[in-house]
Amino acid sequence: MVTITQVEAIPILVPLTTGLTTKTAHGEHIDSPYVVVRVHTDEGITGVGEATLAPRWSGETSPGCVTVIRDLLDPVLRGANALDVNVCRQKIEGALRLNPFTKAAVEMAIWDVAGKAAERPVCRMLGGRLRDELPMKMVVGAFPVEKAVALAQRFLDGGSRHLKVKVGLDPAQDVARVAAVRELAGPDVGISVDGNCGWSVPVACRTLPLLEAFDVRLAEQPIRANDVADWGRLRAATSIPLMADESVFSLADAWRLVSDRAVDVLAIYPGKHGGLLGALEIANLARAAGIVCSMGSNLELGIGTAAMLHLGATAEAIDNETYPGDYLGPLYHEANMITEPLRLGPETAKVPEGPGLGVEIDEDQLDRWRDG
Repeated sequence: MVTITQVEAIPILVPLTTGLTTKTAHGEHIDSPYVVVRVHTDEGITGVGEATLAPRWSGETSPGCVTVIRDLLDPVLRGANALDVNVCRQKIEGALRLNPFTKAAVEMAIWDVAGKAAERPVCRMLGGRLRDELPMKMVVGAFPVEKAVALAQRFLDGGSRHLKVKVGLDPAQDVARVAAVRELAGPDVGISVDGNCGWSVPVACRTLPLLEAFDVRLAEQPIRANDVADWGRLRAATSIPLMADESVFSLADAWRLVSDRAVDVLAIYPGKHGGLLGALEIANLARAAGIVCSMGSNLELGIGTAAMLHLGATAEAIDNETYPGDYLGPLYHEANMITEPLRLGPETAKVPEGPGLGVEIDEDQLDRWRDG
């Protein structure tokens, strides 16, 4: 038994690197007010997690996350056996509704404890790796064409072979941005688009067919999140495969989408689904329905990205090869909060090999970027 003695929440504020801020239909991402979680145990094993918070995304804030962990999750988890991850998850889910990124950070840290105690990486605890290298992409924000092209050139010069272009604002500018990136990249670079709920259904039905000329291989969440019937209208209007992201937070969300065959791909990642177990449930549902998944992102730092890599290597439903994943967050930030950088890119990302999540907090970085 490895008994949890404390769940600690540490707010941080890490800026994105100059020139690598990103812009979507949700707004511009300039800095990241996240929370680092440490789960302490009586065996001296400490697990780490990361809450990748964005109010416009899940409704969670850094102060709210800290309060939830301090007042609700720490009390119910003290005394629990960190090796019993399922039991710990039940306690987390029973303490409050919603708040997926907060819950995921705590569950992530418990997995880290369990892996360290067993001297096994988390991917081994989840059944073992199906793949060693995970194809990845870089994101070009919804900037004016000239700036978007310059950013795409930076990524291509660095060796990237897959790009995601943000759209969902002004349709004419969106089309011009995608056209310019395709012209720059040439025919062999994979290009997808991400609307972040920005277009209405009529606008999406008019605009996506225009993007077909640029060999767009995936359209991620071009429309609002809540109406399954809207996806059917959009699917009839375009040959571009459609991926749900903001539309699929819960297992129930996934069930509605796959039952109606509303989309071709589900975007999953631990933060959005309350942890690795929640993400695996959705991946397994998708696999049973014959629908593939792709690894999404909320621009995680090193700890959160490590958890994504363990999931991406393990879940059979995640089709990294056809739809490269968003294993990219640390590359956009001034700091990754871990002692050894993850092996990210330019074409593939690699799973950390140490026990647990395979990463350790850099205490100097934690002190520098602590927020309050």
